[in-house]
Amino acid sequence: MPHDFMPGLAGVPAARSKISDVDGQAGILEYRGIRIEDLAANSTFLETSYLLLFNRLPNGTALDAFTADVMSHRRIKFRITDLIKCLPEHGHPMDALQAAVAALGMFYPGRNVRDTHNNYWSAVRLIAKQPTIVAAFARVRHGDDAIAPRDDLGFTANFLYMLSDREPDTLVAGVLDACLILHAEHTMNASTFCGLVTASTLADPYTVVASSIGALKGPLHGGANEEVVAMLREIGSTDRVQAVIDEKLRAKTPIMGFGHRVYKVKDPRAVILQRLAQTLFAHCGKSPLYALAEEVERACLERLAEKKVYPNVDFYSGIMYEQMGIPPDTFTSIFAMARVSGWLAHWLEQMKENKLYRPDQIYEGDHGRRYIPLDQRA
Repeated sequence: MPHDFMPGLAGVPAARSKISDVDGQAGILEYRGIRIEDLAANSTFLETSYLLLFNRLPNGTALDAFTADVMSHRRIKFRITDLIKCLPEHGHPMDALQAAVAALGMFYPGRNVRDTHNNYWSAVRLIAKQPTIVAAFARVRHGDDAIAPRDDLGFTANFLYMLSDREPDTLVAGVLDACLILHAEHTMNASTFCGLVTASTLADPYTVVASSIGALKGPLHGGANEEVVAMLREIGSTDRVQAVIDEKLRAKTPIMGFGHRVYKVKDPRAVILQRLAQTLFAHCGKSPLYALAEEVERACLERLAEKKVYPNVDFYSGIMYEQMGIPPDTFTSIFAMARVSGWLAHWLEQMKENKLYRPDQIYEGDHGRRYIPLDQRA
């Protein structure tokens, strides 16, 4: 039968969902019908995770119970720590995270994905343990011991503590928590689709999340904020911005952190992140990269606004993470720590009425070719 071929499946609906929605023309992003601006200003990452998973804002009792469940599952088995210690110290943190998350499934078998009780605890463990894994690899690769979670610290503050062995500044932890909210979900993106394809086979949730982490690693998806910081360092000073941007446009080299498949205006998450960056730098001191980023945005808007190319969520986040003392190659792992809530929400939604993904293809090869024995081939 004839097919219309859409490279990258652009515009092809792959699922029906009630989790999030994007209006790319108006620059609106909603989680379960609530604007991202409201959540970033008023919610917490764990409350937003609850909303994504269960389609409702929790009351105080439900939120306390969910928070307690997450806090009680933040520790990782010593064999997972041993696995992390065996990984190459120069390996990428996303590879370490993917390996450790896949290994979690061996310690917490969850093969019966129709078991709602087991699914809940799988979701709790995946949200709770990823920050511990990310922080452990960040320390172990430099020869330092991994730091155990502290039960008296909240989700984000505990991650920063495990990363640095210092109790974090309250404002810094709050800014990072808002960043996690902004990264938690974004409709049918590449990593979510990858996870759903894996989930459709009825694979366990640890395998689902590990496959999503693999898709997120690429620089065209989650890895872009790491590339933004590298680009800004390459530019070096504000007086070089216009020349470098012009050269990139002439060479048709991507300007990392700009453009989006959906948004035709400035990404609403980038708008919020820019405000958060201003708050962070006012509190902690200015970053020279932030001034560079603002100049890059001005230069790009002069040249690209007519094409509706604007900053996306990756443009300002990396600068902020670096100011918090987070290594650039760990930025995408933090993205994964947040996006796991969205991945799991889509997984739980799909399990209600699952169908194996089996797309078609357009075959363009030969037919009727004859097998030639090895001794007769030229």
